[in-house]
Amino acid sequence: MSDPELPTVLEAILFGAGRSMSLEELSEMLGEPKGVIHVGLSNLRKRIDQREGGAIQLSDVSGRWILEVKPELSSFLPETFRADIPQRLLPAAALIAYHQPMAQSQLVDMLGQRAYDHVRDLSSMGLIDRRRDGLTRRLTTTRRFAEYFGCPEVEFRKVRAWFRAEASNMGLSSAELAASLSPDEQMTISEYTEEDAPEVEAGVEE
Repeated sequence: MSDPELPTVLEAILFGAGRSMSLEELSEMLGEPKGVIHVGLSNLRKRIDQREGGAIQLSDVSGRWILEVKPELSSFLPETFRADIPQRLLPAAALIAYHQPMAQSQLVDMLGQRAYDHVRDLSSMGLIDRRRDGLTRRLTTTRRFAEYFGCPEVEFRKVRAWFRAEASNMGLSSAELAASLSPDEQMTISEYTEEDAPEVEAGVEE
Protein backbone atom coordinates (compact mmCIF):
# COMPACT_ATOMS: atom_id res chain seq x y z
CA MET A 1 0.00 0.00 0.00
CA SER A 2 1.41 3.38 -1.01
CA ASP A 3 1.72 6.22 1.47
CA PRO A 4 -1.42 8.40 1.73
CA GLU A 5 -1.40 11.89 0.28
CA LEU A 6 -0.78 14.84 2.59
CA PRO A 7 -4.44 16.05 2.58
CA THR A 8 -5.54 12.58 3.70
CA VAL A 9 -2.97 12.53 6.51
CA LEU A 10 -4.03 16.02 7.61
CA GLU A 11 -7.68 14.97 7.67
CA ALA A 12 -6.82 11.97 9.86
CA ILE A 13 -4.79 14.11 12.27
CA LEU A 14 -7.43 16.83 12.64
CA PHE A 15 -10.21 14.28 13.04
CA GLY A 16 -8.25 12.36 15.63
CA ALA A 17 -7.23 15.50 17.52
CA GLY A 18 -10.79 16.71 17.87
CA ARG A 19 -9.57 20.30 18.29
CA SER A 20 -8.10 23.14 16.27
CA MET A 21 -4.44 22.98 15.32
CA SER A 22 -2.06 25.62 14.03
CA LEU A 23 0.23 25.42 11.00
CA GLU A 24 3.17 25.34 13.42
CA GLU A 25 1.82 22.27 15.24
CA LEU A 26 1.08 20.39 12.03
CA SER A 27 4.41 21.38 10.50
CA GLU A 28 6.33 20.14 13.52
CA MET A 29 4.29 16.94 13.72
CA LEU A 30 4.77 16.01 10.07
CA GLY A 31 8.23 17.47 9.52
CA GLU A 32 7.05 19.56 6.58
CA PRO A 33 7.40 23.34 5.97
CA LYS A 34 4.41 25.45 6.94
CA GLY A 35 3.91 26.43 3.30
CA VAL A 36 3.55 22.78 2.30
CA ILE A 37 1.11 22.18 5.17
CA HIS A 38 -0.97 25.20 4.12
CA VAL A 39 -1.22 23.92 0.55
CA GLY A 40 -2.23 20.50 1.89
CA LEU A 41 -4.95 22.05 4.06
CA SER A 42 -6.25 24.10 1.13
CA ASN A 43 -6.46 20.97 -1.00
CA LEU A 44 -8.20 19.12 1.82
CA ARG A 45 -10.78 21.89 2.15
CA LYS A 46 -11.49 21.71 -1.58
CA ARG A 47 -11.97 17.94 -1.36
CA ILE A 48 -14.33 18.24 1.58
CA ASP A 49 -16.34 21.03 -0.07
CA GLN A 50 -16.78 18.87 -3.18
CA ARG A 51 -18.27 15.94 -1.25
CA GLU A 52 -21.99 15.78 -1.96
CA GLY A 53 -24.17 15.77 1.11
CA GLY A 54 -21.20 16.07 3.46
CA ALA A 55 -21.78 17.17 7.05
CA ILE A 56 -18.23 18.30 7.85
CA GLN A 57 -16.29 21.39 6.86
CA LEU A 58 -12.66 22.41 7.36
CA SER A 59 -12.45 25.85 8.95
CA ASP A 60 -9.60 28.26 9.54
CA VAL A 61 -10.47 29.90 12.87
CA SER A 62 -8.04 32.66 13.80
CA GLY A 63 -5.16 30.85 12.11
CA ARG A 64 -6.03 27.45 13.58
CA TRP A 65 -7.58 24.67 11.50
CA ILE A 66 -10.42 22.46 12.68
CA LEU A 67 -12.86 19.89 11.28
CA GLU A 68 -16.38 20.77 12.43
CA VAL A 69 -20.02 20.16 11.64
CA LYS A 70 -21.48 22.61 9.13
CA PRO A 71 -23.36 25.41 10.96
CA GLU A 72 -26.63 24.66 9.17
CA LEU A 73 -26.61 21.15 10.66
CA SER A 74 -25.70 22.07 14.24
CA SER A 75 -29.35 22.33 15.30
CA PHE A 76 -29.82 18.65 14.46
CA LEU A 77 -27.15 17.54 16.93
CA PRO A 78 -28.14 16.47 20.46
CA GLU A 79 -26.94 18.85 23.19
CA THR A 80 -24.72 16.09 24.57
CA PHE A 81 -22.69 16.14 21.33
CA ARG A 82 -21.51 19.70 21.90
CA ALA A 83 -18.02 19.95 23.31
CA ASP A 84 -18.18 21.71 26.67
CA ILE A 85 -15.92 24.55 27.64
CA PRO A 86 -14.26 23.72 30.99
CA GLN A 87 -15.95 25.84 33.65
CA ARG A 88 -12.60 27.26 34.74
CA LEU A 89 -12.39 29.04 31.36
CA LEU A 90 -15.84 30.65 31.48
CA PRO A 91 -14.86 33.77 33.49
CA ALA A 92 -12.11 34.62 31.00
CA ALA A 93 -14.44 33.93 28.07
CA ALA A 94 -17.11 36.22 29.52
CA LEU A 95 -14.67 39.05 30.24
CA ILE A 96 -13.20 38.90 26.74
CA ALA A 97 -16.66 38.93 25.18
CA TYR A 98 -17.74 41.86 27.36
CA HIS A 99 -14.66 44.07 26.88
CA GLN A 100 -13.37 43.11 23.42
CA PRO A 101 -11.18 44.12 21.76
CA MET A 102 -9.35 43.48 25.01
CA ALA A 103 -5.64 43.69 25.71
CA GLN A 104 -4.34 40.47 27.25
CA SER A 105 -2.64 42.61 29.91
CA GLN A 106 -6.12 43.86 30.88
CA LEU A 107 -7.31 40.32 31.44
CA VAL A 108 -4.23 39.56 33.54
CA ASP A 109 -5.02 42.58 35.70
CA MET A 110 -8.49 41.17 36.32
CA LEU A 111 -7.76 37.46 36.69
CA GLY A 112 -4.09 37.26 37.61
CA GLN A 113 -1.41 35.07 36.02
CA ARG A 114 -3.86 32.22 35.29
CA ALA A 115 -5.23 34.43 32.50
CA TYR A 116 -2.31 33.41 30.25
CA ASP A 117 -3.25 29.72 30.43
CA HIS A 118 -6.93 30.49 29.93
CA VAL A 119 -6.22 32.57 26.83
CA ARG A 120 -4.10 29.79 25.34
CA ASP A 121 -6.80 27.20 26.04
CA LEU A 122 -9.61 29.33 24.61
CA SER A 123 -7.51 30.03 21.53
CA SER A 124 -6.70 26.33 21.02
CA MET A 125 -10.45 25.62 21.07
CA GLY A 126 -10.95 28.19 18.33
CA LEU A 127 -13.11 30.40 20.58
CA ILE A 128 -10.97 33.53 20.63
CA ASP A 129 -8.53 35.31 18.38
CA ARG A 130 -5.33 36.51 20.09
CA ARG A 131 -3.42 38.67 17.68
CA ARG A 132 -0.17 40.43 18.45
CA ASP A 133 -0.78 44.15 19.00
CA GLY A 134 2.45 45.93 19.85
CA LEU A 135 3.85 44.41 23.03
CA THR A 136 0.61 42.75 24.12
CA ARG A 137 -2.10 40.64 22.48
CA ARG A 138 -5.50 41.84 21.29
CA LEU A 139 -8.27 39.42 22.25
CA THR A 140 -11.56 39.08 20.37
CA THR A 141 -14.18 36.36 20.04
CA THR A 142 -14.64 34.19 16.94
CA ARG A 143 -17.60 32.88 14.98
CA ARG A 144 -17.22 29.60 16.84
CA PHE A 145 -17.54 31.47 20.14
CA ALA A 146 -20.76 33.15 19.03
CA GLU A 147 -22.22 29.83 17.92
CA TYR A 148 -21.28 28.13 21.18
CA PHE A 149 -22.96 30.75 23.36
CA GLY A 150 -26.00 31.06 21.12
CA CYS A 151 -25.27 34.66 20.17
CA PRO A 152 -27.23 35.67 17.05
CA GLU A 153 -24.33 37.88 15.92
CA VAL A 154 -20.83 36.95 14.76
CA GLU A 155 -18.90 40.23 14.35
CA PHE A 156 -17.08 40.85 17.62
CA ARG A 157 -18.50 44.32 18.26
CA LYS A 158 -22.03 42.95 17.94
CA VAL A 159 -21.12 40.00 20.18
CA ARG A 160 -19.84 42.52 22.74
CA ALA A 161 -23.11 44.46 22.60
CA TRP A 162 -25.11 41.24 22.99
CA PHE A 163 -23.05 40.11 26.01
CA ARG A 164 -23.38 43.50 27.67
CA ALA A 165 -27.14 43.47 27.14
CA GLU A 166 -27.37 39.98 28.66
CA ALA A 167 -25.34 41.07 31.69
CA SER A 168 -27.42 44.22 32.07
CA ASN A 169 -30.62 42.20 32.01
CA MET A 170 -29.25 40.21 34.95
CA GLY A 171 -28.13 43.36 36.75
CA LEU A 172 -24.47 42.27 36.67
CA SER A 173 -21.24 44.10 35.92
CA SER A 174 -18.64 42.31 33.82
CA ALA A 175 -16.69 41.24 36.93
CA GLU A 176 -19.85 40.02 38.66
CA LEU A 177 -20.88 38.07 35.57
CA ALA A 178 -17.45 36.45 35.33
CA ALA A 179 -17.43 35.60 39.04
CA SER A 180 -20.87 34.00 38.76
CA LEU A 181 -19.48 31.63 36.11
CA SER A 182 -16.42 30.62 38.11
CA PRO A 183 -16.18 27.15 39.73
CA ASP A 184 -14.38 28.88 42.61
CA GLU A 185 -17.03 30.55 44.76
CA GLN A 186 -14.36 32.61 46.51
CA MET A 187 -12.92 33.95 43.27
CA THR A 188 -12.55 37.73 43.20
CA ILE A 189 -12.27 39.60 39.93
CA SER A 190 -11.18 43.20 39.56
CA GLU A 191 -13.74 45.50 37.97
CA TYR A 192 -12.74 47.22 34.77
CA THR A 193 -14.09 50.08 32.70
CA GLU A 194 -12.86 51.42 29.38
CA GLU A 195 -11.49 54.47 31.18
CA ASP A 196 -9.16 52.16 33.12
CA ALA A 197 -7.45 50.75 30.02
CA PRO A 198 -3.82 50.07 31.00
CA GLU A 199 -0.82 51.22 29.07
CA VAL A 200 0.89 48.54 26.98
CA GLU A 201 3.32 46.69 29.17
CA ALA A 202 7.04 47.14 28.67
CA GLY A 203 7.70 43.44 28.08
CA VAL A 204 6.42 41.32 25.24
CA GLU A 205 3.68 39.02 26.48
CA GLU A 206 3.50 35.32 25.81
